[in-house]
Amino acid sequence: MSLINEYRATEEAIKELQDRLKNMSQDDKLKKELEFEGKLRALMGEYQKSLRDIIAMLDPDAKGSKAIRANKTTGTKRARKVKQYKNPNTGEVIETKGGNHKTLKEWKAKWGGDVVESWATLLG
Repeated sequence: MSLINEYRATEEAIKELQDRLKNMSQDDKLKKELEFEGKLRALMGEYQKSLRDIIAMLDPDAKGSKAIRANKTTGTKRARKVKQYKNPNTGEVIETKGGNHKTLKEWKAKWGGDVVESWATLLG
């Protein structure tokens, strides 16, 4: 886009926003909301209360529920338990915490996952 086109587009956008602002400033709902906000801020200043204080009074559980949510997301992962697999065909024994073990994968490919899982014992 050329510089002159960008200038004209920006000028047009400014005009549209000015018209929108003018229309909004004549809206009775906006006037009431602005009046309420002004009175609320004056009252908060009179009693030296912050917005957080007001929220804590109106919704005392808001702070607690936020802390609980933060706690859940930052929690530690549960450690996996060690499983011991004993192959009855070869007598070979392996211990692993997950299913990404080379020998375990070979056994599952050869004898099937359900069969190999039946060989497992939980160690802890």
